[in-house]
Amino acid sequence: MTPHRPPAPDHEGAIASAPYRRHRRIQRSRSHPRPRILQLLATGGNGGAQESYSGLLLRLDRSRYEVRALSLSRGSAVHRLRRLGLEVEVIDQPDDEGAIRELSAYLRRQEIDLLHAHMYRAEVVGARAALAAGTPVVMATVHSSRVRAPEDVAALAALTPVIDRLIVPSASIAAKVRAEGRGGASFSIIPNGVDLARFDLPITACALRREYGIPSDAPLLGVIARLEPEKGHRYLIEAMPAILLGAPETWLAIVGEGSLEAELRADAASLPRPAGDRIVFTGRREDVAAITGEIDVAILPSLREAQGISILEAMARRRPVIASAVGGIPEVLTDGVDGLLVPPADSTALAEASIRLACSPSLRNRLGEAGRATVEARFSLDAMVRRIEDVYDEELVRAGALPLARSSGISQASAPPVGRAALEVPPA
Repeated sequence: MTPHRPPAPDHEGAIASAPYRRHRRIQRSRSHPRPRILQLLATGGNGGAQESYSGLLLRLDRSRYEVRALSLSRGSAVHRLRRLGLEVEVIDQPDDEGAIRELSAYLRRQEIDLLHAHMYRAEVVGARAALAAGTPVVMATVHSSRVRAPEDVAALAALTPVIDRLIVPSASIAAKVRAEGRGGASFSIIPNGVDLARFDLPITACALRREYGIPSDAPLLGVIARLEPEKGHRYLIEAMPAILLGAPETWLAIVGEGSLEAELRADAASLPRPAGDRIVFTGRREDVAAITGEIDVAILPSLREAQGISILEAMARRRPVIASAVGGIPEVLTDGVDGLLVPPADSTALAEASIRLACSPSLRNRLGEAGRATVEARFSLDAMVRRIEDVYDEELVRAGALPLARSSGISQASAPPVGRAALEVPPA
């Protein structure tokens, strides 16, 4: 006789009725004294989202929460966290429905009180699994400024009623998300933060200049970003001949990997000499913090950007920054004060800004010191984590998964939830 199996959860039906069922979510047993929080990552590769995820995971207060980590794929970020001694589980299930079933079972088995999803697939899989499992609180951070396919935008909009709070790193991304049909959500704008202590350490010896034959006194520009179309590398490569006309000793290091690597290498090779010879591609590096200290000017020529963690890291290391005035970047930099802003897709503007900094050590020093002061005041990792913890407590109290007495410790300085009426941001 075939054993009886319960029917699979009706994810689509649950989503369709989400606005009416949210208040009937299963309340957890109090077998565990601290709320259990799951940090769910969509992909274990490299990028700004993974950096933010890692920083949050490392700094969350274990005396207040039981913290678990899970990724929907393997990758270098997972390996790095494991090397640091953190347990990161993986559901390596490429089929969404299979991943939803496995994650839903995990949420029930572990009695997770709050699921915090990071990146697109984690939102889609996580929200569906959490609704099926009756997880009391569902949150997500929107890390990317990516323009998604209409069907992906529709999927996120349909799931938004299931999500209690969306965290975004900038007002620009909040406007984008609202314009995608998610304006009914509660938002908290919490900028990404960097670990200042990490960048206060003495600069580790870096072999970059020796590896590529770059003279020790040559101005070195650096781009640390995935080699993808939205990062705008091609415009900086196009600018290199003009840069050398104004600053003949300059070099450019392009750090990272991605789908455009072969194309960008070909673009550099096609430049007239010596411009093509002055551009080096390092691929993915494990010594990014050391490279940040080695370069003289950090450049981020993006066409879209949620915020730009790589420029925050450069600012923390007192390196001057040139960046495109797109997305959340103007919310970080003030042109001429703590960095230089240029229009996107503008090789001429990139060349002019690069020449200014390559030829002026005093300007580099002034902007670098001002950039460090900006990060200290507004973009530290500790400040980011504390504000996220305050949001966790607000939502856990609201869901009845945390005693009200715990909420008295919520910082009055933390940003309040921003709903559709309070968010004074025009649609993107």
